[in-house]
Amino acid sequence: MRGTGSSTAVTRNTLRQQIADALRDEVLAGRLQPGQEFTVKQIAEQYGVSATPVREALVDLSAQGLLDSDQHRGFKVHQFSVPDYRCMIEARAMITDGIFRHTILHGPASVQGQALVSIRRRGEEAGRAARCGDVDILIGYDLRFWRELASVVANRYISDFLHRLRVQTWVFAVPYLRGDENLSDSLWSGHGELVEAVGAGDVEAARAVVSAYNDHSLAWADRLER
Repeated sequence: MRGTGSSTAVTRNTLRQQIADALRDEVLAGRLQPGQEFTVKQIAEQYGVSATPVREALVDLSAQGLLDSDQHRGFKVHQFSVPDYRCMIEARAMITDGIFRHTILHGPASVQGQALVSIRRRGEEAGRAARCGDVDILIGYDLRFWRELASVVANRYISDFLHRLRVQTWVFAVPYLRGDENLSDSLWSGHGELVEAVGAGDVEAARAVVSAYNDHSLAWADRLER
């Protein structure tokens, strides 16, 4: 009986994660819009599952700042503001700077070998998608690129926090990007340049790339307000 209970818990936790991932992707794709409301029952019926893993998945997404919970009305997609976006940029800049400080302390060898090959591949695909204005492809590769880059510090808390920030910035940006007539100009495509700087152990060059990226993001936020 103990084994059966354990198996059930694992299955439910797996389903919970699958539902959370699917809903996060719906938000990132813009199919669930900021402010859109829904209930546990609606999501459970949509995916053909019981209410328990759905409720747990929605609570997880609320903890990640992607959903707002209302005891009487259910859940809704969180609506980030331009000031929120600027704060996200500041926070992610601090984290990436910490990653580069780690590289200084441990040397460029900490970002070499198979890890660098994988990061470079993600960066090439992300840069290509950005230049083509393909937001859906870009988001997937961009998130994996930064997650793998952050993983070089061997501290999952740093990697997880940066990933959460990057998901939030995309959730904010997607609704605006969908209607952007100059989309390729609004998207950053410097992933490859950053990989080469990191791979060469040139921390200052990497910092310069990221600084330019942050300036690009802030300039885009200014355009939104205007």
